[in-house]
Amino acid sequence: MDQEAKHMESPSIVLESLNGWRRTHDCGSLRPEHVGRQVVLMGWVQRRRDHGGLIFVDLRDREGITQIVFDPQADAEAHETAHALRSEYVIAVQGTVRARPEGMANPKLRTGEIEVLVYDLKILNVAKTPPFLVEEETEASESVRLKYRYLDLRRPSMQANLRLRHRAAFLTRNYFAERGFIEVETPVLTKSTPEGARDYLVPSRVNPGKFYALPQSPQLFKQLLMVAGFERYMQIVKCFRDEDLRADRQPEFTQLDLEMSFIDEEDIYPLIEGWIGVLFKDLLGVDLPVPFPRLPYREAMDRYGTDRPDLRFGLELTDCTDIVRGCDFRVFRDALERGGAVKSLRLPDGGRLSRKDLDDLVQYAQEFGAKGMAWAKLQPDGWQSPIAKFLPQSVRDAVTEKMEGRPGDILFFVADQPAVVHETLGNVRTRLAHQMGLVPKGEYRFCWVTHFPLLEWDADEKRYVAVHHPFTSPLEEDMDLLEVDPLKVRSRAYDLVLNGTEIGGGSIRIHREDVQKRIFAALGIGEREAREKFGFLLDALQYGAPPHGGIAFGFDRLVMLMTGASSIRDVIAFPKTQKATCLMSGAPSEPDVSQLLELCIKVEKEGR
Repeated sequence: MDQEAKHMESPSIVLESLNGWRRTHDCGSLRPEHVGRQVVLMGWVQRRRDHGGLIFVDLRDREGITQIVFDPQADAEAHETAHALRSEYVIAVQGTVRARPEGMANPKLRTGEIEVLVYDLKILNVAKTPPFLVEEETEASESVRLKYRYLDLRRPSMQANLRLRHRAAFLTRNYFAERGFIEVETPVLTKSTPEGARDYLVPSRVNPGKFYALPQSPQLFKQLLMVAGFERYMQIVKCFRDEDLRADRQPEFTQLDLEMSFIDEEDIYPLIEGWIGVLFKDLLGVDLPVPFPRLPYREAMDRYGTDRPDLRFGLELTDCTDIVRGCDFRVFRDALERGGAVKSLRLPDGGRLSRKDLDDLVQYAQEFGAKGMAWAKLQPDGWQSPIAKFLPQSVRDAVTEKMEGRPGDILFFVADQPAVVHETLGNVRTRLAHQMGLVPKGEYRFCWVTHFPLLEWDADEKRYVAVHHPFTSPLEEDMDLLEVDPLKVRSRAYDLVLNGTEIGGGSIRIHREDVQKRIFAALGIGEREAREKFGFLLDALQYGAPPHGGIAFGFDRLVMLMTGASSIRDVIAFPKTQKATCLMSGAPSEPDVSQLLELCIKVEKEGR
């Protein structure tokens, strides 16, 4: 039997109740001005140190740590009981605040100049040996941390994350309430509508064979609130999406949802910039320059290869299509003959990259659909490159001049369809920036990306689909293209991007029934299907819907970026794994057969 088990079974440990004790201070608040005061502290034992006659205990609660001292000369009974204390025992102590001896102060603790001499101790509960140390940093695997999440959440870093999240939510509600927004709760059990991911379905017992859907967003309901005349709506709301997970996704996530009537884009931008500015100033002490830069979608793709550009570093893309057109290099020639493009990015002073590094980058580029990626090191006497012999000197010189190349630089080329070129070089750009240390620490660069395409072609379904959602308004000047050249129609959609991560997106909505029907027609949604899926919205548009628009933010994702966490699981109290399971509670689990019978559901497992 281990020592912890012995202590838990030992009759010498008497568990007590508070019996009228009241905590006077938390474990992070005592300072030198409290010396001489009688105090009552309660919390968890962080660690115990036995120094012969004296026993020192670091007592922890959510506010910090206070060193408490057990001295047999001060109270022999409390000192004797203190020998039984172990990590994570829950205790209450009465004692006197005193200054630490000269030279013994701990500058790492806010309470490091004082200690509490204990004259009474109550052991309120014992604890098994935890599977990992409850400390700022831990080497425990994420699976262990998630299984024992209630212990993981005791760690100061995790509590700091959730406290920042709490403060962010508080500031958010205040900010929008002061600007006339009304928080309205929308349904959690609703109807399945296409939102871009799979719905989570909930069977209805009282309506056998029918299912509710958990909302992927409150999109339709917030538009109906505008029709209802609320004018300014906000909600910090749970949303649900059954999609493949990653570090910044969860099956259930929190969204800041906003909608406003009688506005356009120029009302959205300053409102959101003001809110973001309040959060960063209050929570991080950072003054953000406003207004944030704006990039049309096409410009963002051309310059950075992505609609989520990280503006903390350069490495912009350069279009070399016209320069290399007509050359004999087969890779370039074939791509251009198929209507493709040739683009390049320049890595200044890239001489630190070895041949293996370059080969690894080429292999990385192929993960995004590119057949390959060419490179050229710029030397004082010209190009050092496997493709140099296929390009005339005049072409090489023209490319070098357009890209402002200097000896020591490396040029990277991708030739393919524009979508493949952009995705490939966009990802290579980000990888190179991190690999070469070009990303500044502690810098926050925001930008708006605007005028997204309204539609895109889905080759599998052989029809146009909405880039955002089917309620996004097209630009007025592009409306005439809707039936003749749909892919050229730009939308009134906008995303806010922070350091290469999309944190929010929205649009000006369609408020006229005739325009909504034209969009449904372009999407191949017939009148019957539109009525079945969106009938209540179409009905509402007939009753004086005002012009309106809004935006939604991934609240978890924003908090993750503000705390510097590497995963949104570190800013959610009880998250799911990448397989959408809860290791702590065991969800999802198999229901009882009687529950399934009540729902008229039969489950057939694979292999039976």
